[in-house]
Amino acid sequence: MFKRKLTISDFFLIAVNLVPVFGVWFEGWDAKKVFIVYCMETVIVGLVNILKMAGITLFVQAKHQWNEGDNSTMVNGFYFILFFMVHYGFFVFVQTQIFFAATDLNNSAIGFGIYSKIPGMLGPEGRLLILIFIVYYTVQGLFSFFGGGEYKRTSMSTVMFEPYIRIFVQQFIVILGGMMLAFKAYNLFILLVAGVKIIAEVALNGKNFMQEAGKMQKIREEREKKNLKI
Repeated sequence: MFKRKLTISDFFLIAVNLVPVFGVWFEGWDAKKVFIVYCMETVIVGLVNILKMAGITLFVQAKHQWNEGDNSTMVNGFYFILFFMVHYGFFVFVQTQIFFAATDLNNSAIGFGIYSKIPGMLGPEGRLLILIFIVYYTVQGLFSFFGGGEYKRTSMSTVMFEPYIRIFVQQFIVILGGMMLAFKAYNLFILLVAGVKIIAEVALNGKNFMQEAGKMQKIREEREKKNLKI
């Protein structure tokens, strides 16, 4: 699960996550606004993941095995996409609502209406970070996934659940970070966000963890098919 050697992509990811730290610590950026970008980063990751799932459905295999308890059935890949959009979207909604409630950013009431105000809250530094994250995840996520042929080897279920590690990590960050923001420990807060993200996404190698889980699932499915034939 832990990486023994960092790749060029890992060093690029570390650099991307250290940009907000530098901005808050040395350029006077607003830590609350920077964290909005991290919340939007979660949305960007989700959108990239939807494109990956759509690519697998359109170019590799239309139907995939859906497991529910002890039962399994073959369903269209777009069912996976719809499930992901609703399920992942719910977690993103809860995460952002907790953050807005904890920070009282812009003195805005929580609810769906807050999202229309996000573009105005970002400021120039926030828009710059959004652009950096969009470029990074487009290159790292889509180009490597499709260009390297990974989409032919990765199961739909593995791709669908891959971003959830980020959700669990950021839920922890929001809860602990909210306490730091309450005491106006902005510098420590943004350092915590970047540090935890780097450890979770680089050192712990969450992507490979999900891929290994996907391989084990395939092995179990093949064994079940053999048992049924016998």
